[in-house]
Amino acid sequence: MRLDVSIAQKTYRLADGGARRLFDNFTLRLEAGTIAALLGPSGCGKSSLLRMIAGLDRDFSGAIDRPAGRISMAFQEPRLLAWRNVEDNLRLVAPELSQDELKALLAAFELDGRGQDYPGQLSLGLARRAALARAFAVKPDLLLLDEPFASLDRGLHERLRDKLSERIAGRAMTVIVATHDIEDALRLADRIFFIGGAPARILNRFDIAAPREARSPLMPQLRAQAQQIQDEATAEAVARPVTS
Repeated sequence: MRLDVSIAQKTYRLADGGARRLFDNFTLRLEAGTIAALLGPSGCGKSSLLRMIAGLDRDFSGAIDRPAGRISMAFQEPRLLAWRNVEDNLRLVAPELSQDELKALLAAFELDGRGQDYPGQLSLGLARRAALARAFAVKPDLLLLDEPFASLDRGLHERLRDKLSERIAGRAMTVIVATHDIEDALRLADRIFFIGGAPARILNRFDIAAPREARSPLMPQLRAQAQQIQDEATAEAVARPVTS
């Protein structure tokens, strides 16, 4: 079953009593198993869209049909329960995990030996790894990732991205990554949607045929193609007037 998003309208109330339309007649359709990236600037509505798809925000008019199965989401902030250690944070969402599965999942995100640590004992990088491990613990059919590498130094960012790519490749599922980083979109996704404008809309799309594991030598070419599409999409968004 595909993911079918049709948002007639999503409006935010402003402090001055006015309103801002974030989405207006917005549609997005993904076949099951698609790995997609939503690429756009901060504040364009990517996070809001993920929350609506996850069912966490129902304050909109329209309909969202999700694939059958489990949904998991990793937020911009790790959102680990401070009074539970790392293992307990994973077991709370996936109580059926065997000890061997739990150890393998922690090892996959370089968390060996940190299962008994509490969130307050973790660096931001470790906390993000724990949050991603938790997202995979439920063995999702639909995985939503909201800026999963935000605020990390570039070296850790790239290493964690590689870990994430390996885990995505190892399981059949639909994945949506919200990011403003074109490199992340090119490394993780097979289809990139360029988001922009106000109200937000899909400005363009870029499909990547090359397998993720074979993209490294192609990155200069892919980056140039994606950058051109992004620049054209940004120019189009700027050319169209903002509506309220």
